[in-house]
Amino acid sequence: MEGAQTLLSNAGQLLSSEYQQLSGVGGQVVELRDELDVINALLIMQSEAEDEAVDRFLQVCMRQLGEVAYDAEDCIDLYTLRIRSRPTDGVRAWLGRLLGTLPSRRRLACEIRALRARTLAISERQARFGVNRDALRRSPPLLPAPMTVSAPANDADRRHRLVGIAEQADKLAARLKAPVGDEGERKAVFSIVGFGGLGKTTLAMEVCRRLEAEFPWQGMVSVSQAFEPSRDLKALLKDLLRQVMKPKTADDRGIKEEAAVGAIDDLDDNGLAKRLEELLVDKRYLMVIDDVWSVRAWEAIQSKLPENNKGSRIILTTRIETVANACSPASFSGLCIHKMEPLKLEDSKKLFVSRVFGSMDVAYPKEFEDVMSDILKKCGGLPLAIISIASVLVGYKSPGGKDKWDRVCKSLGSQMEIHPTLEGMKHIVTLSYNHLPHELKGCMMYFSIFPEDYVIRKGRLLNRWMAEGLVHQKRGLTMWEVAESYLDELLSRNMIEEAGHLGGYAWREQTYRVHDMLLEVMVSKSLEANFLSLHGGQYEGMLYDKIHRLSIHGNVESVDSVAKRNVEGRRGDDNLNIQHVRSLSMFQPHGQHKLLKMLGIFVLLRVLDLEDCEGVTNKHVRYACNLYLLRFLSLRATNISMVPRQIGNLEHLQTLDLADTLLTELPETITKLEKLEDIRFFKKDDYWETYWTMPQGINKMKALRVLYMVSLGNDSKVAQEVGELEELQELVLSIDINKAIDEEVLKELALSISKMHSLRWLNIGRHGSSDDGGKILNFLHHLPTPPRLLQTLWITGDIANGLPSWIGSLAHLVSFSTEDTTLTGDELFGVVCMLPNLKTLCVVWDCYRGDELAACTSYKFPVLRDLILGGYLPKVIWFEEGSMAMLEMLELRFDFRSSHVAERSIFGIEHLTNLKKVMLDCPGDYHALVDTVLEQMKAENDRRSRSNQFQIAVKYW
Repeated sequence: MEGAQTLLSNAGQLLSSEYQQLSGVGGQVVELRDELDVINALLIMQSEAEDEAVDRFLQVCMRQLGEVAYDAEDCIDLYTLRIRSRPTDGVRAWLGRLLGTLPSRRRLACEIRALRARTLAISERQARFGVNRDALRRSPPLLPAPMTVSAPANDADRRHRLVGIAEQADKLAARLKAPVGDEGERKAVFSIVGFGGLGKTTLAMEVCRRLEAEFPWQGMVSVSQAFEPSRDLKALLKDLLRQVMKPKTADDRGIKEEAAVGAIDDLDDNGLAKRLEELLVDKRYLMVIDDVWSVRAWEAIQSKLPENNKGSRIILTTRIETVANACSPASFSGLCIHKMEPLKLEDSKKLFVSRVFGSMDVAYPKEFEDVMSDILKKCGGLPLAIISIASVLVGYKSPGGKDKWDRVCKSLGSQMEIHPTLEGMKHIVTLSYNHLPHELKGCMMYFSIFPEDYVIRKGRLLNRWMAEGLVHQKRGLTMWEVAESYLDELLSRNMIEEAGHLGGYAWREQTYRVHDMLLEVMVSKSLEANFLSLHGGQYEGMLYDKIHRLSIHGNVESVDSVAKRNVEGRRGDDNLNIQHVRSLSMFQPHGQHKLLKMLGIFVLLRVLDLEDCEGVTNKHVRYACNLYLLRFLSLRATNISMVPRQIGNLEHLQTLDLADTLLTELPETITKLEKLEDIRFFKKDDYWETYWTMPQGINKMKALRVLYMVSLGNDSKVAQEVGELEELQELVLSIDINKAIDEEVLKELALSISKMHSLRWLNIGRHGSSDDGGKILNFLHHLPTPPRLLQTLWITGDIANGLPSWIGSLAHLVSFSTEDTTLTGDELFGVVCMLPNLKTLCVVWDCYRGDELAACTSYKFPVLRDLILGGYLPKVIWFEEGSMAMLEMLELRFDFRSSHVAERSIFGIEHLTNLKKVMLDCPGDYHALVDTVLEQMKAENDRRSRSNQFQIAVKYW
């Protein structure tokens, strides 16, 4: 569980000057804080201890302590609810509160004494049964037994293991044999990176086998996650020496020349390294350093490996991408890093069938087909998972065994804990989790809230982490930056995977998901620690005592009935208590969920996530506005059409997601949300035309980091106030051209944008149906200084004299998009062509007006990767030699208004030597629009060598 860290900060709030004035409370809170400090330390020790060190009894004790921590937080939050005050309260209000909260203070003192008594009882129970803290200490694991590169016992077993791996082995072996850049004959380090169970070690061993002739001197050692150079380096070097002394193949005379190693037992690290260098100074060797978990471990090993000029190679396997990047040459990382690929479904099936039925080609009962597909889907291409589950089912391959297959498929998570044949898979999956730093374990368990195969947006995930208190402060970083570092670390360790982007080029948001098998482990751990309670789907009917986080998958009548009994003050036989819920998430509920009518009972709720819930109404929003402690509220993709003024009462709210709803405006009380960091707003089916007009007082929302789909009215004060949002990083702002906007307002807006030093993402334009909007964005030319840290910029609307010149100074800009700007000549490419980090350029919808668009040789575009041109395309597009040399993707979006179809031509495509894909978009009834360009692309591909051809795709819409 995430421990008591967040509780300490809450207790600290009670010790602030405001609450110290409430006599009779402060001393009790000090004692509570001290108790929580100790509980937090014990929970961290449990989190970091080896699994084998924490027996069942100790796990129960730690869970009991965790429950004390949860109850302590509930105690503090309930007390905060009772005594809460406003900053404007005067002396009379303070005295009234002092007298009025006397019962609450007495109750708090009694509850704290009861909590401390519970911790004392747990401590005494541990002592009575002879348990002490030593059991929680991490013991240094022994270095695993040395691994050899010898071939498997039989060829059939090796072929089974190599299903889906052989093709990767061919590619990697070819890379190892080829020269790497201009390094000459020096050794190079190749990294194999991927999640545990994908077959990294198998691939490395097979590459070694295939390259025995080219690299006769081979060795393979395992590092382990607990590798400590001062303790383990000597043993590793000894094992490596013993292996490389014997060449794998004979020379051209048929003689194996075995090297003389001599006595090595008494040598230290430096002595062993010297002996290794003497042995291999004139030999072409290949070493595998398996399972490297840290850069520190690699640096210690690498410093002892010999250099020579024979083109030697080192293969390093790791689960952590940052380790791979650090270990392989940065300038050739694309060649020297091999990312493991999960098995394709066809290969997964071959491996599974071969393990269960003894052969890949054997005929098996067809009644297993459907359940086999479900099992393989859960395995996700992980060879070790496939082999483990197949081992369970090998005794149930007759037609009567299908029931067993169904049970294994449905209860895969529980079987991972109790069935011994699945222990290998569990170890692989949980090893990566157990190796996580303590602060990441709660974040990783958090994925168990979401359904299987669920795609999670980055903003949603990180904002929820912060609202739950799973992100801890770090000096010099914002909480969002810390949360991003957590996410990057989980990605680097292959615990989660990227699932693509949502939205277009200027609106993209990264999404993530968790492998099904890993999700099963996280659910198991979450339930064990009472981190989460799940209802619905496969979790229907599960019973819980005290619920802290409730995740509902589907329509769950049992939860509705329990909620009703809680409201009525009675309990049922299910012993389910939902009054302590601090996080409520609903996924795919059908119809009107009764639980939504009883949101008032969730007084401790911090997170309310109702995204995509079709039954949410305006009435439910009013209920939510009474949840004083709420930090995260998502009503995205619901059919709400109004937000009440009471939204301003949610003074702790940090995230408010109202995107893709029926809303057209927000109440002015929104400015009372001074802790709000992220607000997203746009109307369903009317994405570009409905904006929330910012009210006066927007400058009170100092914490704002994300401000989506807002409009600027004719109010110079608002234009000035928005510049006071110093934390703002993402801004989507539009000017309503249906309103007369004074020049003074636009001047203030220009000054405000110049003050946004933290801005990373700016989407600015105009909206409305008026034809009198003119060049309302001309004010962009007059920014005193642009936001220097901008990474994404989108401009929508006409500007006199082309794009602002300051765009060319945005050294951090990665993506630039523009539409309706009616540019000509050099006004487009001439401004942005030298930007050092520009990777995406999107020019669409009447942006360029001219017969010819030329990317001249002088337009370097040093790192441009994607170019999207659309709308009223010019008749001729030129690419001169030397321009856009790094371009990988070219997308042309043809507009039905285009004339002179036959004259549309692209010249110089042969100069785009790095091109990987050409995408042609056009209306479905206008196929002829792309015919000329399509023939040109085909002709260019025919001219190129097969290895340098690009993919051509045509999309009709």
